[in-house]
Amino acid sequence: MIITGGYNVYSAEVENAVMAHPSIRDCAVVGLPDEKWGERVTAVVEVQPGIVLDPAELTAFVKARIGSVKAPKQIELWTESPRSRVGKVLKSEIKAQLRLSSREEAARESRDDPCNGIDPP
Repeated sequence: MIITGGYNVYSAEVENAVMAHPSIRDCAVVGLPDEKWGERVTAVVEVQPGIVLDPAELTAFVKARIGSVKAPKQIELWTESPRSRVGKVLKSEIKAQLRLSSREEAARESRDDPCNGIDPP
């Protein structure tokens, strides 16, 4: 379960809404830390071969089915999700990879900003 802004969001419900889109081959929904909402609903999706998907289109599609609170705030397009030996998507590994990439991005941003986000006088 993902708790975002005080609402309980079940990943299976969001995954079902995402999977209803004809361009989606597979998906996994996880909660990632968010300063404002506690957790943000994040969808990692695999798109059908040969399809180009606009994440904003998928967000609108899901919002129309289950509402704005439950719709993913972040959509990641992956070619393949990590899986166990029996083929189950490994959500813990997805979360770890997403957290690592967000830390690396934050580190890059801080290196690129000599003032560390503080406006000079």
